[in-house]
Amino acid sequence: DISVRGMADAMVSSGMRDAGYTYINIDDTWEGPRDAQGNITGNLKFPNMKGLVDYVHSKGLKIGIYSGPGPTTCGGYTGSYGHEEQDAKTYAAWGIDYLKYDWCSASRIYKDSEMRAVYQKMGDALQATGRPIVFSLCQYGNDDSWKWGAKVGGNLWRTTGDISDHWKRMDKIGFKQFEIASYGQIGHWNDPDMLEIGNGGMSADEYRTHMSLWSLLAAPLLAGNDLRTMSDETKSILLNNEVIAIDQDPLAKPVKKISEQGSLVVAARPLKDKTWAVGLFNRGDASAKMSVKWSDLGLHGKLQVRGLWAHKDLGKVADQFSADVPSHGVILILLKH
Repeated sequence: DISVRGMADAMVSSGMRDAGYTYINIDDTWEGPRDAQGNITGNLKFPNMKGLVDYVHSKGLKIGIYSGPGPTTCGGYTGSYGHEEQDAKTYAAWGIDYLKYDWCSASRIYKDSEMRAVYQKMGDALQATGRPIVFSLCQYGNDDSWKWGAKVGGNLWRTTGDISDHWKRMDKIGFKQFEIASYGQIGHWNDPDMLEIGNGGMSADEYRTHMSLWSLLAAPLLAGNDLRTMSDETKSILLNNEVIAIDQDPLAKPVKKISEQGSLVVAARPLKDKTWAVGLFNRGDASAKMSVKWSDLGLHGKLQVRGLWAHKDLGKVADQFSADVPSHGVILILLKH
C-alpha cells in the first residue's frame, strides 16, 4: 500500500503523468482470504483497498489490480475461480480501473482450447458492473490470443511469454511482433509485455531500441521500473514525448517491416497528418550504416526529417536517409512533406 502510494506520487513528480502515463497497476500478492460472503479482501499489506484507490485517483491517475481465472494466482494467492462476477463487482465498488487477468493455475483446470470462454466470462462480468475497467489478458499469447482477444472484451492481450531485463530476451520478443501488428486496433492492443527501461540490465542504446520498437508496435507502455529512483537517463527515455506520440498515434495504423538485411531492420508506420515514423534498428554487435529509401514507403521528393532521440531537425532530404546506427541501437526519425 505504502509503496503504491509512493509510486503514484512519483508518477506525478517525475512528469510521467503529464507525459500520458495513466495507470498505477498492482501486480500479484495483494490478495487476502475471502470473507464469509465470499468477497475477496486485501491482505495485511493492503488493508484498505478503497482508501488506496481514492488516493491514487486524487493524483489524477487510475489504478489497476491483478487476478486470474484459476483457484490461485501465480504467486499462490486467492484467484477468481468460481467468483468471477463477485470479484468484478468488488473491483468496481473499490473504483478499480484496470484488471490484469493471469492464466497460471487455470491451466490445471482448463485446457488451452477453453481459454477464450474463460476470459469471456470475466470480460462479461466486468462489462456487467457498468464501470469502465480495462481488461488485460495475460496468457502469454497461447491459442493466438490476438485473434480473439478483442471479442472477449480484452483491451490488451499478451502475445508472448514474460520479458526480462536482458537484450537477448527483449530483442527476441520485440522483433517477432511485426507479423501480428495488424491485429491491434483502437482500444484493443497486442501486448508484448512491459518495459524494462531503467532496471539496469541493458545499455541506454538498448533501452532506446526497446522504447522505439514498442512505440512503433503501438504496444501498451507499461513501465516496469521503480519510478521513485529514476536516473535522468531513464527519464529521458521513458519521457520522450515525441516517441510516446508515435505509440499513441490516433490513426492506429500497423507498423510494417520495410527491409531486413541480416541484423539490420527498417520498420515504418504511417501516422496522422501524413507523417511517417521510421526506425532503423541495428540488432548486430557492431555499428553499421543504414538507410531507408522514400520510394520503399511510397513517398517521393524532399522530406523534412526529424531525429526523435537527438531532438533535432535534420533538414529536407531527397530520396533517402542514411545514418550510422550503433550496435543494438536505433535511429528513430519522423518524416513529413
